[in-house]
Amino acid sequence: MSIEGLKIGFALTGSSCNFSNVFPVIDELAEKGGDIYPIISHAVDTFDTRFGTAWEWKNRLEEITKKELIKTIVEAEPVGPKLKLDVLVVAPCTGNTIAKLANAITDTSVTMACKAHLRNQRPLILAIATNDGLGANAKNIGMLLNMKNVYFVPFGQDDAINKPNSVIAKFDKIEGTIEAALKGKQFQPLLV
Repeated sequence: MSIEGLKIGFALTGSSCNFSNVFPVIDELAEKGGDIYPIISHAVDTFDTRFGTAWEWKNRLEEITKKELIKTIVEAEPVGPKLKLDVLVVAPCTGNTIAKLANAITDTSVTMACKAHLRNQRPLILAIATNDGLGANAKNIGMLLNMKNVYFVPFGQDDAINKPNSVIAKFDKIEGTIEAALKGKQFQPLLV
């Protein structure tokens, strides 16, 4: 399957320590001809961290995609009815976003984009990055694993000794997950 011409929503949430692993994927999808629509959470829009400033990340995202950022609930609402994406990727997808999606809480630009996209019964792909994926958020991940049209980028523990509840997606598997999801299949193996 070719990425060329696919309308790909790409949403980033506040796990800024993972941006250096996610941005090369966005670059690659764009280089392969993906039509990328950038969506960012409030944290991405406003937080300066030791991993970079909000301005730097937003500027880089706009340079890659050649599009204005979708960064408010109002801007994200048309994702479903007007901007019909082939697929929507949330990477990195924080534990906070996972919890909101699992419990139908739509109070951010990213969760609104996900809700709007899912009403078109198109694939939503989550590339999780959370310190409590095998703790408090395990139930939310389980709920989403059973949700129609929701797919996960393969994930596993990132530091089993020092952070035993922490899980992170294999961001280099995003493209494979997109291809599988567009065929209605979960990319395997899921747990790595």
